[in-house]
Amino acid sequence: MSFVQPNQKVEQPFFNIIQDRRSIRYFDTEVMIPREEMKEILQQATLAPSGANLQPWRFLVIDSQELKQKLLPIANSQQQVIEASAVIAVLGDLEGYTLAEKIYGMAVDAGYMPEETAKSFVERYQRLFAGMSQENVLRKVLIDSGLVSMQLMLVARAKGYDTVPMGGFDQTKFVEAFDIPERYAPVMLIAIGKAAKPGHRTVRLPIEDVTFFNEIPKA
Repeated sequence: MSFVQPNQKVEQPFFNIIQDRRSIRYFDTEVMIPREEMKEILQQATLAPSGANLQPWRFLVIDSQELKQKLLPIANSQQQVIEASAVIAVLGDLEGYTLAEKIYGMAVDAGYMPEETAKSFVERYQRLFAGMSQENVLRKVLIDSGLVSMQLMLVARAKGYDTVPMGGFDQTKFVEAFDIPERYAPVMLIAIGKAAKPGHRTVRLPIEDVTFFNEIPKA
């Protein structure tokens, strides 16, 4: 039996997931993800952090072949749209703060906070967001939606699926074609399924090129 010694570094499976994730362009068209499993992936993804825990992300899962064909020209004819098991449209809810009472009420029911604390949080954040400019609300929603999107892709990889995030699509046509209410801002599309071909290996800049401690060099 082996024991981990103090200060001994042990590679965790999570790091394998990070290193194995690739953006996939070609998917196995025979693979379909059961909806219960899709819900499980999304549920795990929503454990991502969000400002004030307001969770403003929303998911439109497009797994109908007919609707994927409809999406294809809107997504610049990227073939992964129709080859993948599904395409998840990540949307930011600009009125997500209106669910504060439900969210904090659930926290009270779970025993995570006193009722009075929850009430004060609800009042504070509803007042804050209601008085905020649309631009600032959108900025916060985009940050939170980006966090959940990355977590979604890592959860998918952990469950043996592959993904590719797509920012290249016509947001205006997408909103019109799928009748998206005004309160939801399209953030990205994520194709998900099983890879038919491995994704290309890529390089990353040295950490010294992208990280600075305490101050940014002037030159």
